[in-house]
Amino acid sequence: MNAETGTSGCGLVLEGGAFRGLFTMGVCDMMMQHDLWPEALVGVSAGAAFGCNYKSRQPGRALRYNKRFAHDGRYSGWRSLLTTGNYFNAEFAYHTMPRQLDVFDTATYEANPMRFIVVCTNAATGEAVYKELPHPTDDAFDWIRASASMPLVSRVVELEGMKLLDGGAADSIPLQYMEQQGYRRNVVILTQPRGFVKQPTPFMPLLRLALRHYPQMADALARRHVMYNQQLSYVSEAEQQGRCLVISPPEPIKIAHLSHDADAMQQVYDIGVAEGKRRMADIIRFMKEQ
Repeated sequence: MNAETGTSGCGLVLEGGAFRGLFTMGVCDMMMQHDLWPEALVGVSAGAAFGCNYKSRQPGRALRYNKRFAHDGRYSGWRSLLTTGNYFNAEFAYHTMPRQLDVFDTATYEANPMRFIVVCTNAATGEAVYKELPHPTDDAFDWIRASASMPLVSRVVELEGMKLLDGGAADSIPLQYMEQQGYRRNVVILTQPRGFVKQPTPFMPLLRLALRHYPQMADALARRHVMYNQQLSYVSEAEQQGRCLVISPPEPIKIAHLSHDADAMQQVYDIGVAEGKRRMADIIRFMKEQ
């Protein structure tokens, strides 16, 4: 542990998975309770939307607001999709809620030296975009929104001259990115159990229609299963070599991508808490090793 910064020198990689990301936060909240602070965190989609609470040091927040607003049409739902083009209402979910209703701790986020990086996909090129967010500005919340903007239920997010969507389409498990950034030891939290093999999406005809103006984005989604399975192999090799520690759910997580079931959310989070507790000795040992 670095005595000057209070960090471990390790990176933390959080994949997406919509509400499966509450498993991730269960693990992360246990890490926060044990005063474990990675030097950098990279989050994809839900890993970004929920993972920002690690930098703001707010355990329990991701679960709390999702349960509180599970049936609130201002937060999410088909009416929001039909009227705004976003199932998760952009203004309410990413600005009103964190600024007024379940307040995001901007001062702690700003003071925390941990790097926070989100992954988006450039819809025009189908390539990954990595954005570090040191300050909790409105633009930063929009970058997080872009990372979590799932095709079919989200509009593209325009930032810095780019049109952006879900980061998982281009880089679902950015361990290699973190290693390229100089973090040679990383904790990787997955939201699928060991042995999972991603299959091609059956929704490609609909996705190609919806993304007809962004063919490169559609192509990225068409080959996502190949990319994802290759990344799982890379993670497995890194784990065998001692370069990363993998935390994953013990069995498939059963929750809908667009869930409004607060009880199911709690169950997913509780699985993460239990797995975090079970693996805590391993996590502490790994993060303290030099």
